[in-house]
Amino acid sequence: MTSSDAVFACMGVGALLAAVLPRALSGRPLSLPLVFLLCGIGVYLLPLPLPAIDPVQHRVAAEHITEVVVIVSLMGAGLALNRPVGLRRWGATWRLLGATMPLTFLGTALAAWWLLDWPPAAALLLGAVLAPTDPVLAAEVRVGEPTDDEHDEDEVRFALTSEAGLNDGLAFPLTYAAVGLAAAAGNGWSAGWIGPWAAQDVAYKCAVGVLGGLAAGRLLGWLFFRARSTVLRLSRHREGFVALGATFLAYGVTEVAGGYGFLAVFITGCAVRSSERTHGYHNVLHDFAEQVERLLTAAVLFLLGAFIALGGLSALTWRGAAVAALLLLVIRPLSGWAAMPGSPLGSRERWVVASYGVRGIGSLYYLSYALGQHGFFVPERELWAVVTFTVLASVVLHGITAGPVIARLDRTRDAGSV
Repeated sequence: MTSSDAVFACMGVGALLAAVLPRALSGRPLSLPLVFLLCGIGVYLLPLPLPAIDPVQHRVAAEHITEVVVIVSLMGAGLALNRPVGLRRWGATWRLLGATMPLTFLGTALAAWWLLDWPPAAALLLGAVLAPTDPVLAAEVRVGEPTDDEHDEDEVRFALTSEAGLNDGLAFPLTYAAVGLAAAAGNGWSAGWIGPWAAQDVAYKCAVGVLGGLAAGRLLGWLFFRARSTVLRLSRHREGFVALGATFLAYGVTEVAGGYGFLAVFITGCAVRSSERTHGYHNVLHDFAEQVERLLTAAVLFLLGAFIALGGLSALTWRGAAVAALLLLVIRPLSGWAAMPGSPLGSRERWVVASYGVRGIGSLYYLSYALGQHGFFVPERELWAVVTFTVLASVVLHGITAGPVIARLDRTRDAGSV
């Protein structure tokens, strides 16, 4: 048996499991990402001729693989949201983005600086890559398929899904802050980078990302639903792979223009959704994007498990593990709760929203991207070990608890008291 034979066998079994497991695990204290993560660990502990998995050595491959997974998941999230964008309708989202995300970033950076004794740039980088949430790794805490009713989403699932859709793009300015500091001050501190960073990496790139997403979404919405030519009106043909075309178009054009493609893709999905809310083609697009996302996520989690089995956590210290535990158990829950005063959510719902800031594939992408921009005066394997352990701990903790917790919350809500 050759290495390629074993890879094909794993791919076939993985694709079949990705189709079966979501329904088999529904409502159980186990998640599809956790299963594939454990499979990756288990398979790579066997004496099989499998290729070595090392994102440190193959950084460019790790960056682009995780990049594709993130943008496909962002399109799926945008297409799934029924609720029109608005200050009040998306109130929980703005709270999480405006308060929870920066507090999580600063809290994690301070923990890395204090516990790990990392230089400021490396501490900021860890805070940046672990700031975005990723509910794709805990399906119970995200919204389901598109429906005609804008009130068909409970506030917890909506808040976590919309937060993940936007903060995956807004983590880029934080990452560039770490890169800017490393370039300006090495392993020390300087404020000279802040002005150019605020103008270029925050104001300009965010504006281009938003405008690019709106433009792409409105153009595609017209093409899908209102084009006079039946050849161009793609909703008539009901081809799901068009979701990938929309994703790559919005991302590529916005990146070429110098904006944040992640932000543009999510906004494109929301804009397409708002262009015609009752058409069944939304379900076709969403279902295809979700299937591709599920396959890619399973593959990446399997590879992450392989990396762990091959010694990916060998550079982890107890202090690095402590930073991960502080983030998941203290920093994110308290930062999430701090954003909730005045929210219409009940106390139990607030704690669920605050606690389920799942860390996942977006963190792996941002780390691999940043390490390609500049050095951070910390061994790369140590950075990868801390981030990998955090994702592992999040997948285990949130994957096991999300199903029972959300099911109980739903029962309580149905009974009329949350």
